[in-house]
Amino acid sequence: MSLAMQSAPFSCDEERWEAVKRRDRGADGVFYYSVRTTGVYCRPSCAARQARRENVRFHASCAEAERAGFRPCKRCRPTEAAAAERQAAMVARSCRLIEEAEEMPALDALARSTGMSRFHFHRTFKAVTGLTPKAYAAAHRARRVREELSRGATVTEAIYGAGFNSSGRFYAGAAEFLGMTPTAFRDGGSSATIRFAVGECSLGSILVAATERGVCAIAFGADPDALVRELQDRFPQARLVGGEPEFERLVAAVVGFIEAPGHGLDLPLDVRGTAFQHRVWQALRAIPAGSTATYAEIARRIGRPKAVRAVAQACASNALAVAIPCHRVVRTDGVLTGYRWGVQRKRALLAREAAA
Repeated sequence: MSLAMQSAPFSCDEERWEAVKRRDRGADGVFYYSVRTTGVYCRPSCAARQARRENVRFHASCAEAERAGFRPCKRCRPTEAAAAERQAAMVARSCRLIEEAEEMPALDALARSTGMSRFHFHRTFKAVTGLTPKAYAAAHRARRVREELSRGATVTEAIYGAGFNSSGRFYAGAAEFLGMTPTAFRDGGSSATIRFAVGECSLGSILVAATERGVCAIAFGADPDALVRELQDRFPQARLVGGEPEFERLVAAVVGFIEAPGHGLDLPLDVRGTAFQHRVWQALRAIPAGSTATYAEIARRIGRPKAVRAVAQACASNALAVAIPCHRVVRTDGVLTGYRWGVQRKRALLAREAAA
C-alpha cells in the first residue's frame, strides 16, 4: 500500500519502520502503524511490544487506519493528543495570558486556568519552557523594555510601557536583563565596558566578548578584523577593551572546548533576547553534547509546536556559538542547515562531540 505523505521525512516504509523500531516521538502525528495480528493501530512511539515487520502496515491518519479495519491502541491512544502535546498547548496558552496581562498574573490564577494544582502547574511550565512563570514574565517585560528603549522612548516611558508598576521594581532588575543601565542601552551601549579578545582554532578565528555580567558574544570567522567590526556595530557606543592577558585565558578555555568537547564548557553568560528566544536557547542548552534535536522537537519542547520557523530564527539570532549550542539542531530529515557561522563548522563541531 502506498502512503501519501506531505512531509519529506518518513517518506518511505523503510524510514517509517526505523522510526517505529526506535519509538521516535518526532514521528508521532506524521504517520501511524497497524499490526495485523492484534488488529490495533499505534503511534510510532508506542511502548507496546514490537511487532514483526511482516505484520505491520503504515497509515497517513487515524481515519485511514480505521477504514482499513483497525482499532486504536489503548496504550498509546493515537486518537488523543499526546501528553507532551497537551502540556505544550496548555503552557502556550499560559504564556499568552502572561504576555497579554498588564501585570504578572498570580500563580494560583494561572494554575486554575489549566485545571492543575499550583505545584503541578509550576513544575510543568518549567519543564516545557525551561523557565518558571515568573522568569518568563520577566523575560517578556525585558523584551518590551528593549523595544521601547530602541524606539527612543524615555526610561520612564519604557518602564510603564513594558508593564512595570513601579520604577523601583524595574531598576532592581534592569542590569540583569539589559546588561547595562537603561540609558546606556538606549544610547547603544554608551558607558558600558566590553572586554574582548580574538584567538585562533581549527575552525578559524574566534572572538569572545564579555560585559561585567558574563560572556555576551562568541563568534567564528575567517577575518579577525571583521569579527571586531561586527562587535563594534552591535555596541556602537560601548567602550571596547582588548588584549588583556586575563581575558585571553577565557578565550583559551573556549578554544579548548572546541578542540576537545569532552572537557565541557561552563561560563557565566550575558544573554539578551526576547522571551521566546530565551525559551529556545534554554532548550538548546539542554541538548547533551553528542546528541542532536530537530527544530520541530525544540518547538514542541517549548510548548509552541507550530513555531518551527520561529525556532529556526531564534537559533539564527544566537550570538553565543558553542555556549548556546544551536549547532546541535538539525532539520527533521537530518540535513545540516541554518548555522550562522557556516555548515562546515557545524558539521565539524557535531563530529567532535560525537567522538568525545
